[in-house]
Amino acid sequence: MEVSTPPYTLASGDKIKVVVFRHEDLSGEFTLDGAGNFSMPLIGEVKANGLTTRELERRIEAMLKDGYLVNPQVSVEVTNYRPFYILGEVNKPGQYEYVNGMTALQAVTIAGGYTYRAKQDALVLKRGGANAQPVLVPPTQPILPGDIIEVQERFF
Repeated sequence: MEVSTPPYTLASGDKIKVVVFRHEDLSGEFTLDGAGNFSMPLIGEVKANGLTTRELERRIEAMLKDGYLVNPQVSVEVTNYRPFYILGEVNKPGQYEYVNGMTALQAVTIAGGYTYRAKQDALVLKRGGANAQPVLVPPTQPILPGDIIEVQERFF
C-alpha cells in the first residue's frame, strides 16, 4: 500500500533562501531552528514549521506589509532539505541527505543496498517523526525529508 505524498512542509533542519524583490538587505539564506523558526531583518522571528514554501511567502509578505514595505514580493525556496533515516537490514544504516523525488528503493541504494537477510518487497515507513504510525510500503514509495525507513528481516 502506497502512502500518499502530501505537499512538502518545512520543519527543523531545512535551509531556505528568502528573496524580497528589490530589497537585497532583507533577502538571505536561513536555517530553521529546532522549533522550525528563523529570524529575518526588520520582522524578527518567523514561524515556518508546517508551512509550504508558498504559505511562508504569504506569511513573510504580510509581516513586511505591517509597517515596513508597501507591496512586498517574496520568494522562498528550499536550498537544503533535512535528512531522511534508514535502518534495519541495509549495509550502512543511518542518516542521509535527501534528494528531491527520491523513492524508498533509492534510499536503500544510498544506504549500501540490502543485506542478505532483507525483506525486499516491502519496507516500513514512518512519516512525521519517531512517534508516527508505521506503514508497510512498496520499494517504489516516494519518500520525504524526515522520513524514517526500516528494512525488515525476511523469514526464510
